[in-house]
Amino acid sequence: MKRLFDIFFSTIGLVLVLPFFVFFALLIKLSSKGEVFFKQERVGQNFNLFKIYKFRTMIKDAESKGPKITVAGDQRITKIGKLLRKYKIDELPQLINVLKGEMSFVGPRPEVIKYVNIFKTDYEKLLTVRPGITDPASIKFSKEESVLSLSTSWEEDYLTRILPEKIKLSVNYVDNCSVFTDIKLILKTVFLKCV
Repeated sequence: MKRLFDIFFSTIGLVLVLPFFVFFALLIKLSSKGEVFFKQERVGQNFNLFKIYKFRTMIKDAESKGPKITVAGDQRITKIGKLLRKYKIDELPQLINVLKGEMSFVGPRPEVIKYVNIFKTDYEKLLTVRPGITDPASIKFSKEESVLSLSTSWEEDYLTRILPEKIKLSVNYVDNCSVFTDIKLILKTVFLKCV
C-alpha cells in the first residue's frame, strides 16, 4: 500500500512540478557554475547505498571545500541556493528517488555513511524501512541549519545533541507507522513549508 502510494503520488508530483523544474534548473545554471543537480551518496533501506537528488544550492565542488553538514550563513551557498533552501525547493528532485523506490514520501531522513556508522546499531532498526522526504524529525528540526549556525562546534552538537534526538523520533515513527500517520506527517510538512 505504501509503495503504491509513493509511485502514484511521485508520478503525479513530477508531472505537476516539471515546469518548475525547468525554471529552477535555468536559474541555477545561469547564476553559477556547476551541475543543476546535487547528488550525494546516502544510506538507504537495508544499508543499500543510493544517490539522493537535490537542486544544487552551493558553489561547484562545495563538498571538497568544506564539511558535509551545512549551516545557515555558509559561504558556499549561492544566492539562488538561499532561496531554494529557505522554502525547501531544493528537495523537490527527491520525487525521483521516491519513484525509483530508493525513498518514500515518509520515513527516516537518509544520512551519509559517516554518521550512520557512528550510530550503526540504531540504524539497523531505522533502515528496515525506506528513508523518506519527511518524518517527525524533519518537522521538529525544520530550522536545523539556523540552530547549528549559532554553535561554535556545530558538528559535535549535531552528533551529540541533534542526531540522537532525530534517531529517537525516527525509531518511534518506525515502531508506529501507518498510512494515517504518513498522511498526517505529509500535511504537517506542507503546512510548515507554506507558512
